[in-house]
Formats: sequence, structure tokens, C-alpha cells
Amino acid sequence: MDAPLPASSKLLPENAYRRLKSGEEYRPIVSASDLRAEVTPWSIGLGVIMVIVFTGASAYIALRAGSGIEASIPVAILAIFFGSMRKFKSTILENVMVQSVGQAAGVVAAGATFVIPALYINELEASWWQIFLACGVGGCLGTALIIPLRKYFVKDLHGELPFPEATAINEVLVAGESNAGGAGKILILAFCLGASFDFLVEAMHLWNAELTTDVLPWGIGEGLAGLRIEIQIAGIAALFGLGMIIGVKYSSIIAAGSVLAMLVMVPLVYYFGKDLGSFAFSGKAFDIGQMDSSAIFGNFIKPIGIGAIAISGLIGIIRMGKIVVNSVTLGFKGLSRQEGGEAAQERTQLDLAPKNVLLIQLAASLAMGVLFFIVASTTCVAGESYGAGDSLLFAVVGMGVVFLLSFLFTPVAAQAIAIVGVNPVSGMTLITVVLAIGSLILVGLKGEAGMIIALIVGAAVCTALSTSGALVSDFKIGYWIGSTPRNQQRWKFLGVLVAALVVAFVIPLMDQAYNFIDPITKLPNDKVLPAPQANMIGAMADGLMADPAGQPWLLYALGGVCAIMLLMAGVPMLAFAMGMYLPIFINMAILAGAVCAWVIAKTGRTKAIKKSRGEQVTLIAAGLMAGAAIVGLLTAVLRLTSVGAPIQYISVGTDLEVEAVVDGKAAFRDGKFVEWCDELDLGPEQACNERLAKRTFVSDDNGQIVLDENGEKTYRHPWYEKGLGRGIGLLMLLALCFGCYYLARKGARWRMASEKEEGT
Repeated sequence: MDAPLPASSKLLPENAYRRLKSGEEYRPIVSASDLRAEVTPWSIGLGVIMVIVFTGASAYIALRAGSGIEASIPVAILAIFFGSMRKFKSTILENVMVQSVGQAAGVVAAGATFVIPALYINELEASWWQIFLACGVGGCLGTALIIPLRKYFVKDLHGELPFPEATAINEVLVAGESNAGGAGKILILAFCLGASFDFLVEAMHLWNAELTTDVLPWGIGEGLAGLRIEIQIAGIAALFGLGMIIGVKYSSIIAAGSVLAMLVMVPLVYYFGKDLGSFAFSGKAFDIGQMDSSAIFGNFIKPIGIGAIAISGLIGIIRMGKIVVNSVTLGFKGLSRQEGGEAAQERTQLDLAPKNVLLIQLAASLAMGVLFFIVASTTCVAGESYGAGDSLLFAVVGMGVVFLLSFLFTPVAAQAIAIVGVNPVSGMTLITVVLAIGSLILVGLKGEAGMIIALIVGAAVCTALSTSGALVSDFKIGYWIGSTPRNQQRWKFLGVLVAALVVAFVIPLMDQAYNFIDPITKLPNDKVLPAPQANMIGAMADGLMADPAGQPWLLYALGGVCAIMLLMAGVPMLAFAMGMYLPIFINMAILAGAVCAWVIAKTGRTKAIKKSRGEQVTLIAAGLMAGAAIVGLLTAVLRLTSVGAPIQYISVGTDLEVEAVVDGKAAFRDGKFVEWCDELDLGPEQACNERLAKRTFVSDDNGQIVLDENGEKTYRHPWYEKGLGRGIGLLMLLALCFGCYYLARKGARWRMASEKEEGT
């Protein structure tokens, strides 16, 4: 890339971003002979803390909005900010290590949230240790597979690959040596704003953030609802911040997909189907005339979105065919270009020993095989179980699929990140799951037990590819600045394992608190946990392995046709398809955040002020999402009856009575279930346990459905449900936008003052 360096890169050598001339060498900021602090208790400890915080935040946002937090930039800023507060300021190499360890948060969370929720969506059991091992071992395998390719992608191809994401992070680390104090303050202030806003909304319910046209006065809302037309916005900081990150262009495309789905397709389905009466489709009975807009969307429009997402991912891989072929070839070249012994190498070119890398790859593959064997041999679903011989065969096949696909796709992910900054991991994961299912079916694995293993295979490969693609950016940053690659590699394993442990608890926690499957409709719970990629993969796995006849294949195919038409029209397929899949209240909230960010970047008396304010948007958005996500996880914990559901004591707009009712009798009191069989006389103990395990939902004395086995029964106050509560919600959403504008002004002032002091 021959573009001139930004002013903030004055510490970088002139040839940092361009091709090297014949005989020219790149010398990093920190020379190979400079042994300043790099791996210290501070850098590793702070890195682990960043992993814990941002893994939970990224997983939460990905489950609620279908797109996670990119942790690298906020982690880098916080590393510099907190490092500057120490008695002895952190070195730039320590900050690189914090960023390198902390970066594992976003990539492991992406790998987990793309696939693992598919198990819950298909109502299959998923233990925390299965999630941990699948993501942890997959991430370690991806790390080990990319190490032999580091020198080729990073050093040999210096200046030939743009590395857009790595460049942005590198600029933060280098420029932040002088002015990250203000950036860190803005990030923390935005974190506090997002956390406080969403705590007041989702935990205390001080106002109703569900803004909808249904409550419009003078009969307008009722008239629109009668036509099955409804516009909704979820006024929460988590989604607002995501829109600020995505930007107005892609947010508009996503919102356009929602407009087509909810304001065109849903009313049309109702108009033409309301008089059909009861009819059967994909093994289910429907009466469109009795369905509201959400039910029509969930049953008939969302599958079209799933098909469009799936085909968009596959088309993305096909369009990258040249990269796929070239990157695999480059990968083998990289493997063959191992330099001399350690003594002949500079510190800045030291990798883990090739022998150790191969041992890690072998250990990770064997660990994956053991996991598959245990899952296969201990799984018994709907009478399906397998002996030791079959389980061993399934384990070997699964292990082979994981290693082979991870090995082939690792250079693809790395080169995609290096060229366009986007990892096509969702498309590659879809291919992985299809191939895994096909391979396992060929050796006799089928049904729900087969789906469990196939989806765990997919989670492992997805995490491996997500990790390897991101790690190549880490290597490039270290190369520019002068880190020791071996240190980045060693401690990346720790970051991956910590992140895997966090998601192993976050995903089950979210299911316990909110449920991936709506307990009443048995449809995916897109009001809280859309998880679009997991829904797509779960539907595909269920269709191929368990219930082919029960899948709306026609609607999936229609979605695929839509994706092809979008490609022909030059419209970004995946963004529009996500709009068709995700509920409109999510996409409109994202659009609101994007518009706010656009307005911020357009305000100011001079171009310099506008530019500086626009540069604050990423910091503010990252802080908003991180703060809101941490509070979201806290709210999920507060909802759990296992801890007494303390949310019932702080909620204002809703009353939460923690009492499950079964056949008119209380089955849950004081934070624990009553002994059903002894006190309620509901039949044999086994039958009672089965009802609880299957989440049987029954009516109370008034004929009202009790929500779930968590025992949560909700009553909303009239002021909260009607115009007043939602009117306050609209005003608070506008206040959130003004708060972001204020932070951008403040951050711009601090940055410009800092640049003036530095003479830049």
C-alpha cells in the first residue's frame, strides 16, 4: 500500500506501509536489540481482564444483535490509558501484549455465538464443558496453524497486503503514546453512559424502550396493526452503539431489508392469506387470519432471510475463489520457508519452535477427537445412542474434518483479513457444517445425536478460523512496532482459553435468563436473542439430519433467489439479508445510532473539528456497547431464580412475581422448586422431572400462561405499557443521542489540544 502515512504515525519508519525496494529492510520502532519490558504481570494481567470483560460483552451483543464487538481498538486504548496511570508508564511493547491477549475476546465470542446457540435452538443439550472445549481447543488449533505462516504473510509480503484492521490498531498504539489519555477518558465515560442507560431500561424498567406504532393515538396504531403493519424501535444503548459502529450506509441497507420484510411482505402475506382458514405447511398447521405481524414474520418471512444469509455466505466464498486458491498455495509456501536456528534469528523474528507448533496441533486435534468420542458415547437423545466402536469412528471422522478444514481455511481467513479486513468465517463455517454432516451421515451418524456432534465440529472450526484470521493482524502489529512474535503466540493461547471459559458460561446463562426458543410459540426468541448465524446453521443442520420434512425449504430457496438478485443489483447481500432476518426493532435502533454518528461527524465550524468529532464515534460506540453488554449480563443474572431473582425488587414499570404455577398450584417458592411429587400430587416422580426438563408450560387458575420454569410471571403497569412509558422511552433515546454528541465534542477538544501541545 503506497498511501502516505497519517500524521499520527510519525514514530513509524517511512517504509512501514509501502513495498520495500531491492535490498531495503524494515526496522521496527523498537529494535531487535532493545529489551524493554514486554511480558510482565501488568501486561498479561490487564490483558486477561480485557478478555473477560470484552468476551462477555461481545457474546452478549452478538446474541442480541447478530454482530459482536471488535475488541482490539478499545483494548489498545484502555491499555495505554491505564498504563499511563502507573508509577512507571507502560512500554509500547507491554501495550501490544495487552492488545494481543485481549483480542482473543472478540474472535472466540464470534466463533461461539455463530454456532453454539444452534444447539439450544434445536432444543438439544449443551454442557458448559462441551462449549469450553470446542471453542478452547478450536481456538488453540487455529493459533497453532497460523504460526508457520506468520513470516510469509507479515514479513515476506510486507507492503503487498494492506492489513486495514491492523493498520487502524497500529495507529492507535503509536499515536496513543501521546494523546490516548483523552481517548481513554471518552471510552470510559461512554462505558458508564451505556451501562447506566441500559441498567435503568432493562433492570429497573424506569421507562419502556419498546417504541412501537401500535400505541399511536386516534386509532392510528390499531388501524395499522389490523393491516399487520408495525414499526418498532428498541431504544437501548447496546443497539444504538452498534449502529454508530456500522455506519449510516450499511445500517440503511439493513433497515431496508427490515422495511421490505415487515412493511411489505408481512402485510401481503396477511392480505392474501387471511381468508384461507387453517392449512398445513412444512408439517405445521397455520391460520394466517389469526396471526399477528410477529407470528407471520417468524413463520414465513424469517426463513426467507435465513436462506438469503446462507446463500450470501456461500457466494462470498465463491467470489473469493482466487483468494482461496492462492492463500492455500501461499500457506504451503509459508510452511516450507522455515529459517535457520533460533541463534540466527533476531528477537523480532523469533517464533515458537516448529516442533512445538506441530505438537500443539497434534494435541489439539487429539483433544478434539476425545471430545467427540465422549459426546458420541454419552449422548442419548430420543432413544438414539452409540457404542464405543461407533463413537470412536465418529470421533476420528470429526477430528479429521476439523483438522483438514481448519488447515485449508486458515490461510483463507488470514489473507481475507490482510486484504479486506473482513473474515468470511460465517460462509466457511456453513461449508464446514455441511461437510461435517455429510461425512458423519456416511459413517452412520444421524438424528439429534448426530446434530450435536456436527454442531460441535462447526463450533470448533469456526473458532479456529476466527482466531487464526485475527492473529495475523496481531503479528503484523507486532512486526511494525517490534514485539517478539513468540511472546504473542505463547500468551495468545491463554487469551483463547480464558475467552472460551467465559463464553461457556455466558451462552447457557443467556438461555436460562431469556431462552433461545420462545417457550410459548416454540419459535426462535428473536425478541431478545436473534443469533442469526446460529439460526441459519441450526435450521440447516436440523433439515439435513433430523427433520427434513419439517423445514420450509421453499422459503429457504426463495431467500437464496433474493440473495442472487441482490448480487445482480449490486446491493450488499449479507447486510440486506440480515435486515430481512432480524426483527425490525433491532434494525431501526441500529439505524438510529448510525444517523446519530453521521450527525456528529457533520457538526462543527471547521473541517478539522468535524474530522476530530467523527474520530470520536468509534470510541463512544465501543464504550456504549461494552457498558450496556456488561449490564445486560448482570441483568440476566438478576433474572435467575437460582439466586432468588432479585430483579423483582428493583423493577418499577413491571411487577415480577417469582412463582411458577402448575395446574393452579404453586410449584416454585423462595428461590427454589417445591417438591412437585410430594406436595402437588402431580404423578410419578419421573413424569414430574420430565415435565420440568422439557419446560412444560401450563395455565394458572386464571387461564394465563406461566412463562417458563424459571418461575417468572410478569405484569406490566398500564402507564409503562401505554403512551406514557413509551413516550419517556422516546425522549430518553433522544437524550442518549445528545449524550453521545456531548462526548464527541469533549473528546474532540481534548484531542485537538493534545495535538497542539505535541506540535502535530
